Amino acid sequence: MGLGLSAIRLDSTLNLVIVLVLTLLAIIAVPFLWERWRRKVLGRSTTILVAVVLIVVSTGMGGNMIGGFFPTVGALFGTGVYSGESVDAVAGQNGSDLDKLRDAGAMRAKEGKGSVVHMTVTGKRTGLTRDVSVYFPPQYYDPAFRALKFPVIEWIPNYPSGPEVVTGPYELPAKLDAAIAKHVLPPTLVIIPDPTGKPKVGHDTECIDEVNGTANDTYLTADIRDWAIEKLGANPQRKAWTMAGWSSGGYCAMNLVTRHPQWYGQAASVSGYYKASVDGETENLFKGRQDIVDANTVTVNLQKHPSPVDILAIAGDKESFESFSIDQIQAAVRAPATLSSWRIPDAGHNMNTFKAQVPDVLAWIGARTVPPCAPQDKKIITNGGVTPWPLPNTGAKGALVDVVE
Repeated sequence: MGLGLSAIRLDSTLNLVIVLVLTLLAIIAVPFLWERWRRKVLGRSTTILVAVVLIVVSTGMGGNMIGGFFPTVGALFGTGVYSGESVDAVAGQNGSDLDKLRDAGAMRAKEGKGSVVHMTVTGKRTGLTRDVSVYFPPQYYDPAFRALKFPVIEWIPNYPSGPEVVTGPYELPAKLDAAIAKHVLPPTLVIIPDPTGKPKVGHDTECIDEVNGTANDTYLTADIRDWAIEKLGANPQRKAWTMAGWSSGGYCAMNLVTRHPQWYGQAASVSGYYKASVDGETENLFKGRQDIVDANTVTVNLQKHPSPVDILAIAGDKESFESFSIDQIQAAVRAPATLSSWRIPDAGHNMNTFKAQVPDVLAWIGARTVPPCAPQDKKIITNGGVTPWPLPNTGAKGALVDVVE
């Protein structure tokens, strides 16, 4: 059943045209059959119902193609196989058998292509298990790079999507291949975690540690980072770590980086915003705790807890709230933080606006991150290499651990 659902594309123009034609025929059928079926209540009701359902489906498919949320029906319903779409291999839990995939990755690397591997990762701190896809650059399989530690981009998908939207509709792997081949971006690991879990619809987490709820922030930061350093050979230096995303993923990137500057050096946001969205799709994340709201507001983080992070914020000139957010962030930024902001012509808050910016975003990251390098002997300390600031929703989980730079 899951495989069947994953074969039905929601991002296909042909499928949308077919549904639109069926919708038009159903609408025409209502008045055409109305008099013929004047004594057949069931027939009249069925034609109306079919027309209404097809109108809803065609509208939803159109909106989905603009927003790029779900590539297949399987992705929409979370059948468990959707995140394996648009990937080159599927690994065991926590990447337990990644070494067995090296030969296949090396073959792709000879063509100048990276490899996308899907797996589930269980966080040691949170116990959460979620879908994660990882892009391995071609150089990852080169013996000359075997002993090097790679920089990381943690790419947060937009709500309500998962990793499949980044490797599918975003077309990120091909853009990464091109940027690395042109030496615009150093060979970089790209980790694409599911920020939401299941179910997705009506379960917008905004990537935060919910009050008396799911520790999304902790999973996306501490858990994923520790796992990548231990399992993937990621560089632990904070300047080697960038968070990026579009829409809600852009907010997540800016919020998490300014909350955890001891772990991250850069944040890149396209069409993101400065504070958590609270609407019909969002659960009761804060439970009335204003201190937790403030702790997850980018402008408050920048004003009250300035740290040496670089932020890129991009918004379209027709995206009113996203553009307003840039103004708010610009007013709040304090040294040693820096802000680069771009206003771009756009067609609204949609996938096409975002996709056009990806090459420039990768170039911006490439100019600030560090290249693959040999492991460095660093003194381990508690609370990170940057002076920490109190986070009221961390609870008694013990001191954070990081390396001095």
